[in-house]
Amino acid sequence: QVQLVESGGGLVQSGGSLRLYCAASETAISICYMAWYRQTPGKQRELVASITKNTTSYYADSVKGRFTISRDSAGNTVYLQMNSLKPEDTAVYYCKVTAIVGGTGPLPYWGQGTQVTVSS
Repeated sequence: QVQLVESGGGLVQSGGSLRLYCAASETAISICYMAWYRQTPGKQRELVASITKNTTSYYADSVKGRFTISRDSAGNTVYLQMNSLKPEDTAVYYCKVTAIVGGTGPLPYWGQGTQVTVSS
């Protein structure tokens, strides 16, 4: 079982920056895909950004030019650099990893979520 540990959320003023971290607890895995989602009360979870094993990235239109997704050289940690934050970026941010573990998969794994609050 893969556990994802997230950190980096918090309270920031509009225009500020935050960096989110998500690390996979198990190193003997093959990670295919890593992504950040976010969710606000009463709304569906939405994809914010993703990065593949070959570092191809995707961004939602609402964050293009402000957010940057990256992963470390070992491939087990994913980051989300968030700049020029807006109040509408306020949400719980979730890390998602798709990985092959012990020959099984790829299967999706989710982090516990980290709150990001942007004040106006």
